[in-house]
Amino acid sequence: MAMSVAVPIMLQSGIANFVSLLDNIMVGSVGTEQMTGVAITNQLLFVFNLCIFGATAGAGIFTTQYYGRGDTEAVRITIRYKMCISALLCVIGLSVFTLFGKQLIQLYLNGQSVECDAEEAMRYAHSYMKVMLIGLVPFAFGTVYAGTLRETGETLFPMKVSFAAVTVNLVLNWVLIFGHLGAPKMGVIGAAAATVVARFVEAGIMIWWTHSHKEKNQFAQGLFRHFRIPGRMAREMIKKGTPLLCNETLWSLGMAMLAQCFSMRGLDVMASYNISSTIMNFFSVVSLSLGNAIGIIVGHHLGARRVEEAKDSVRKLVVFSIASCAVCTVVMVAFAGLFTNLYNTTDHIKSVAKSFILIIAFCMPIMAFVNSIYFTLRSGGKTFITFMFDCCFMWLICVPLAFILVKFTDMSAIGIFAVVQYIELVKGIVGYILLKKGVWIRTFD
Repeated sequence: MAMSVAVPIMLQSGIANFVSLLDNIMVGSVGTEQMTGVAITNQLLFVFNLCIFGATAGAGIFTTQYYGRGDTEAVRITIRYKMCISALLCVIGLSVFTLFGKQLIQLYLNGQSVECDAEEAMRYAHSYMKVMLIGLVPFAFGTVYAGTLRETGETLFPMKVSFAAVTVNLVLNWVLIFGHLGAPKMGVIGAAAATVVARFVEAGIMIWWTHSHKEKNQFAQGLFRHFRIPGRMAREMIKKGTPLLCNETLWSLGMAMLAQCFSMRGLDVMASYNISSTIMNFFSVVSLSLGNAIGIIVGHHLGARRVEEAKDSVRKLVVFSIASCAVCTVVMVAFAGLFTNLYNTTDHIKSVAKSFILIIAFCMPIMAFVNSIYFTLRSGGKTFITFMFDCCFMWLICVPLAFILVKFTDMSAIGIFAVVQYIELVKGIVGYILLKKGVWIRTFD
């Protein structure tokens, strides 16, 4: 059951991250400044992406449980709520990046480096951002539909659509970045254009298929007949969803702050961090996909009031997730050197990136356990606890620790990176206590 849910999500996310990896390598082959500029912009856009994920996931908790008990109208209401909150976030995101884009990029360009020109990195980052902003709206509404389909048990079609979108992205990357097939050589702007086109393709196919298969997706029938969201349900979704939205927003801002802390040690460290983060994102698909599977399966059990089955599923899936990520550790350790050699950059940047990858590799089983706990807590609607568990830990422990070590010690960037990664052990211990206490067990009326 777990694999039937997790594998399509895993394949979808894995292919998307694989194309992101290839995109990163293609841009990196053009030059270190281009790779650094794109990495900085993507770090900032990552905050917007997680805001959308957090906003839709908050309502998605209700979607999963309502679907589990067969309440189709309630599912429609949750979708309308997701659309409204996503539209609001698009307006905010476009405003912030349009007005303050350069200032945000500059935060990452204060470190000194003989291997990367800060002015050039700024120029590439800003030009890349201006094109990427066009893709925010299709990304947001594509996420609403893809998330709803997964929450209602349809994980295969979003995977297929993702395959189509990433194929478009990959082909256009090759054509536009390097100027093949008679196209102009556009570099980082070509990479951004390819991503934007792929997002329109993905959102368009997802929306078309959902509404053209109403017998399968019964929630699509009458979805736009009116846009009624009962006050009681809206208040409940806001109450449960806001902590999750704040959590994803502040957590992603925390990740951006961590990257900014490392950039203070030099743009060469920022380039190494970018390489290792891309590899980490690719392999973390396993733990995140299995975490999503836990949330969906346990949410369905709780929605149908099968509490004992929910407990049994959590126990088995947590162990399975840890074992799966242990395999990722072996692969990452074996191929760390090969991964870094794919980039056309200096030996020093490659060496630091390899060390970062090895540190992440041994942290993968810990990340698997922490993600399992997070999604288990979320499945029962304990979004305030997930906020404390995830976001507060980031801002009260990880970010201050990284800042202090960077600013007031002579510890190497590799040492600081290791400390920040392995502090997750503390979160794992707290999560284990919460799991054993069963605070996550709750159903909605």
